Amino acid sequence: MDTRAKRKWVIAAVILLVAAALGAACMNVWQDRSFQNKGKGYVAVIRIDGPIYGGAGSESVLNSSEGVSSEDLMRQFQAARKDPQAKAILVRINSPGGSTGATQEIAEEMDKVRSSGKPIIISMGDMCASAGYWLASKGNYIFASPATITGSIGVYMDYNNVEDLMNKIGVKNEKIKSGAHKDILSMYRPMTGEERQMLQSMVDDIYNQFVQTVADGRKMDENKVRSIADGRILTGKEAQDLGLVDAMGNYYDALNYAASSGGIPGENVPVKTYTNGMSLKGILAGEAENVSKIMAREMAENMTKALSESSVPSVK
Repeated sequence: MDTRAKRKWVIAAVILLVAAALGAACMNVWQDRSFQNKGKGYVAVIRIDGPIYGGAGSESVLNSSEGVSSEDLMRQFQAARKDPQAKAILVRINSPGGSTGATQEIAEEMDKVRSSGKPIIISMGDMCASAGYWLASKGNYIFASPATITGSIGVYMDYNNVEDLMNKIGVKNEKIKSGAHKDILSMYRPMTGEERQMLQSMVDDIYNQFVQTVADGRKMDENKVRSIADGRILTGKEAQDLGLVDAMGNYYDALNYAASSGGIPGENVPVKTYTNGMSLKGILAGEAENVSKIMAREMAENMTKALSESSVPSVK
């Protein structure tokens, strides 16, 4: 691709991104104004799609991270709690699980919402398992489809050991460490019995927290929760039979229930989202960062190619 063609491509991409950002920003302004005219309040909709991870999310359209960040979800729950027009919160979950620490951060914000008096209604999608169910158990009422995959109440920690493989190819790993357990999950040596006991204690502690969270949220006996908290996955119907789900229903069933719980009349339920990726400033900043990374990578590749094709003699 010559320089002129590249320049045209970059200009077209920038124009497209600016147009998309302006359209999204205008949509948000129109949406917020339409809510102001409603007067009767709305249901705040918060979506948890994909694995749950800690840290900040990405505002980039072209390079958004797979999954959902704890910081983004905490911000949305906080916004819904402080919004006087948000009468109830509908949480749509389609997640296989994720980081325990990130999940607990989000759960704390959900507790604050419930303490404020606003009901939280859960709508399970295709999957709401492990950490996804941890968050679902924080809701006042849970909907699922009969074939939704849920449950998986449990904790695990895995690691790889490639010591035998390295011995076969003659590679040895050496390190200098400050303490005996600093490389406790190293793939280059077997785990000691003491280390295994330490990690098992960590897993058991987090597992007990998970069980207690479900027992408190679902108002179930802790021993009953433990009897089914062995990591098994369940269908939505099986989960309902075990007391982990309240009712069968889709997104709109959950939305109507949320509206009713929040005292919102009428059949056409107004909703609002607090997504972070639709601001003009955020999108442009995210895309500017991506463009700079792409240009830097392309420059490095061109330099490498130029050097490899130079007339410098080589020894063969």
